[in-house]
Amino acid sequence: MNAQDVTRDEALERSVGGKVIGRLVIPAALYILVGAIDRTNVGFAALEMNRTLGLSATQYGFGAGVLFVGYMIAKYPSVLFYEAVGMRRWLATITAAWGVCSCLMAAVSNEWQLYALRVAIGFSEGGLSSGLMLYLSQWAPERYRASILAIPIVSISVAQVIGAPVSGMLIDLDQPFGMDSWRFMFLVEALPALALAVFAWMWFPDRPANARWLTIEERDWIGRHVKGATKPAASDDPRERWAVLHEPLGWLCAAIWFCILASNYGIMFWLPQVVKSLSGLTSAQTGLIVALPWAASGIGLVLNARHSDRTGERYLHVAVPALLGGAGLLAANLFGTGLPGLIALVIGGACTGCTVAAFWAIPTRLLKPGSMAMGLVVINMTGSLAGASVPPLMGYLRQTTGSFTPPTLLLVGIAVACATLTLMARHVAARSAR
Repeated sequence: MNAQDVTRDEALERSVGGKVIGRLVIPAALYILVGAIDRTNVGFAALEMNRTLGLSATQYGFGAGVLFVGYMIAKYPSVLFYEAVGMRRWLATITAAWGVCSCLMAAVSNEWQLYALRVAIGFSEGGLSSGLMLYLSQWAPERYRASILAIPIVSISVAQVIGAPVSGMLIDLDQPFGMDSWRFMFLVEALPALALAVFAWMWFPDRPANARWLTIEERDWIGRHVKGATKPAASDDPRERWAVLHEPLGWLCAAIWFCILASNYGIMFWLPQVVKSLSGLTSAQTGLIVALPWAASGIGLVLNARHSDRTGERYLHVAVPALLGGAGLLAANLFGTGLPGLIALVIGGACTGCTVAAFWAIPTRLLKPGSMAMGLVVINMTGSLAGASVPPLMGYLRQTTGSFTPPTLLLVGIAVACATLTLMARHVAARSAR
């Protein structure tokens, strides 16, 4: 390319990037945000729900984690559905389904109804993250991939920043409309999903070629520069789709994602109860405190992703925050009640959440277009195992010991494992590139 062509190419890249972020990435982030609230608000409901339904810590932990059984089962079928019907039909359908199930959470009267609805929410929402990551990867050039993927991912942290105070305030209401406050909270926080289902049908183009807000030149640029943009994510050769199952690096990525989600969901589902035990605050005040680590996490996630894009380094941007997060949680447990413990808890939660966007730049760069869908499904299914197993295990440890120390040590060990596995993946990738 001559200098004029390079300048024109860079101008197109900036133009496409701005349009994709404004038209697709930010709207997609709304779905991740609302899904995260509907998935994790049970942590605040537990402050009152456990007493109303007579749930033990183990039963609550199982109810929180069983969602991921449905989440895991739906991963592959949901992505197949996405490939078959396109983005807008797929997203509208699954969003409406999880919105209805979330509304029904307001009517549960025993632990078995809780378990069933949590599984149904997980099944409805199961393909959301995989499908959106696959969809956005077909619009995002490699140079900006971590930053573009960071925007919908950071909405998980934003969901806690918004959802925690709102959930806390709703829990503190006194019998709104004659309902238990936790039931009212479930109902109110489910309604945005139903509105987003209608929005999905009207807004999202299935592929870059269908985006009328891009010029012909911009659509051609995406076709030339973005892997997977000009052909379906599924390969014509079925062996390429399944090749990821034979690649050690793919399974290492899955194991890292297991550790990342184990840490994040362990914190999400138990943090309100930990903060209340450390502080003795009201539910609304607890919500404000719980929001702090997620606010810091959202900022750190974006900064970590941008630095990863600038340097081109991915692995240390996962390993280092994971270790710092584990250290913060351990320090919080050692400090105990009071301000130092809360500060350490905020730092630990923030660092734990910083790993997510930098991680997704690893598999989306290494996997071939034909195996991308299956690779993302395998990674997300493995992560679902973390959600299904770690919160119940933390509940069991909490109930049998009467202390939050064993659950905390479990999360610290997972953080160390995350860093170790990430450095192993770095070594394997470097060796494969020789």
